[in-house]
Amino acid sequence: MIHIVKYILISLLFCVVLGCHNNDEKQSAQLQIAFMADVHLQDVYGTFNDTDYKGVLNPGNGKYVMARTMQAQLHSTRIFNENYFAFLAALDDVAQRGVKYVVLPGDFSDDGQPINVRGLQRILDTYTQKHGIHFLATTGNHDPVRPYATDAGKTNFMGEGGKSQTVMSKEGLYISKNKDEHPVVITQDIRKMGYKEIIASLHDFGFFPKKTDLYWETPFTKYAYDDYDFLEAQRQAVFEHRKYLISPYYTPIPDVSYLVEPEKDVWFLAIDANVYVPSEKVKGNPEVPANYKSASIGYKNVLTHKKHLIEWVKEVTQRAEKYGKTLIVFSHYPMVDFNDDATSHIKKLMGEGKMQMHRVPEENVARIFANAGIKLHFGGHMHINDTGIRKSEKGNCLINVQVPSLAAYVPAYKLLTVKSKDLMEVETIVLDSVPRFKELFPLYEKEHDYLNSIKAGNIWNKDILTVSTYHEFTSWHLRELVRLRFLKSDWPEDFKDFLLKSSGRDLLMYSKATLNESEKILKEYDSWTGFDMIYDFYRLRSADKLAIKDIGWNRIQQYQLINSAILKQINERSPMFVDFQNFATVLHHFLNGAPADHFLVDLEKGEITDLID
Repeated sequence: MIHIVKYILISLLFCVVLGCHNNDEKQSAQLQIAFMADVHLQDVYGTFNDTDYKGVLNPGNGKYVMARTMQAQLHSTRIFNENYFAFLAALDDVAQRGVKYVVLPGDFSDDGQPINVRGLQRILDTYTQKHGIHFLATTGNHDPVRPYATDAGKTNFMGEGGKSQTVMSKEGLYISKNKDEHPVVITQDIRKMGYKEIIASLHDFGFFPKKTDLYWETPFTKYAYDDYDFLEAQRQAVFEHRKYLISPYYTPIPDVSYLVEPEKDVWFLAIDANVYVPSEKVKGNPEVPANYKSASIGYKNVLTHKKHLIEWVKEVTQRAEKYGKTLIVFSHYPMVDFNDDATSHIKKLMGEGKMQMHRVPEENVARIFANAGIKLHFGGHMHINDTGIRKSEKGNCLINVQVPSLAAYVPAYKLLTVKSKDLMEVETIVLDSVPRFKELFPLYEKEHDYLNSIKAGNIWNKDILTVSTYHEFTSWHLRELVRLRFLKSDWPEDFKDFLLKSSGRDLLMYSKATLNESEKILKEYDSWTGFDMIYDFYRLRSADKLAIKDIGWNRIQQYQLINSAILKQINERSPMFVDFQNFATVLHHFLNGAPADHFLVDLEKGEITDLID
């Protein structure tokens, strides 16, 4: 309650200082921007333009569907199908709220395929025309997957009879070893497009100047703000002018970063932080996609291979200050540690290469961009809800807001309300009820029956089909992902086996915690297992404190009692106990990070005020 009162007082003070009687200033103070990262749109009702194949008939509604199997999406860090409906629900929500801008910080497509980018373009055009929403996008490592187009496909589309259907962009990409498989479908609509095709399709969503924009530039344009001319901006925006060189091969690589002023005094800075490092094979073959590494590592490679962005960002922030602009900065990748500063303990527990530790930005990233003038940055990539804050040696503060994905737990978007140039409110809008999200469930029933009939291993748990909300569905998705993938890939064997064989009471006894309670209270510890503790570990990492409602505060307190007892025993140094201490430390960090649900950001002071009582 104290935080709410503080927020009200700050808002009242803001009105007194700036004069809330002025209508223009009042409208500016209520500017709202929605951030939807990692949509990973797959157009489940899309059609291929160069083949008669329509997909699989859904007995639930009589429509043909171009969707992926449940087995595939429960082994993936993202949902492939239901996020289509979640995206529409999120857009309906922002339209109802009257939100003017929606920012897509990368991975807006499944893998940059024509069928999915067309579907995205159609959806964005519809909401622009119907609700007047202004969309602004930047690219992630899934759009494009490489800087230039490449042949590709998927082996896990839904097919007739519950079987998988393979779809490829050309003959010979996939050789079947199973005579029972459906024939491969060939279509160019499943290839992975490069930069040029993607930004051409999404031309109107920030990547090129529009007549209605007051200003637009890239790191490569040669004009000044005061002599801006739309026709000149158009000439300099062509794709061929938006490339930089990577040494030692000096290969030209696309960079589609841009700065746009769609309305007076509001600047959106979209940073294309994709860095596709070329291999030696690129010499003489600059447009062969296989000659480039993935961009998934993020800003680490920006510091070494894309230094022009740092200088450009510095110039933009200085000009924003000079002209009194409200600067909104976004990119696909995080600029600050997204593990609530628990990364070192995660590495000690799991190892350097586990739990996507290679994606954690170096501390130098935050320092350099803070000194370049960025104060607030919205990023995606990790499908998690988090807030990170860093101050540089010069006293500059950078606040990084991790936007959760609509295609993972917890399904949500961020809503930014601009109170002033230096005072902003950030709220996490969780999607609970999503219309039509169970539309493909009849097909999953068939798939599960087929997998049972062939006695397939590691079959997904059919109980996921009993959920009532999309929020619950994504929670189940994470649970199955932990069971089917993360337990095998992330965890040290001995500690994992110890947890999986333990009940809550076993772990309580192991911790030697003091608990003078009745047998009735002790029985509560029998209601959960070490697997539940691991699963909740991932829920807290993904959703931050938003997961507490799903886990239950009583369970959280039980975890905290066990973990605090473990951490107090500093003289116990057995390998198992050390693993448990690192595990307990990580959970403590997850529960005590910076506010990530609803908070106020004071950019001038570099401070965050929690608005949750």
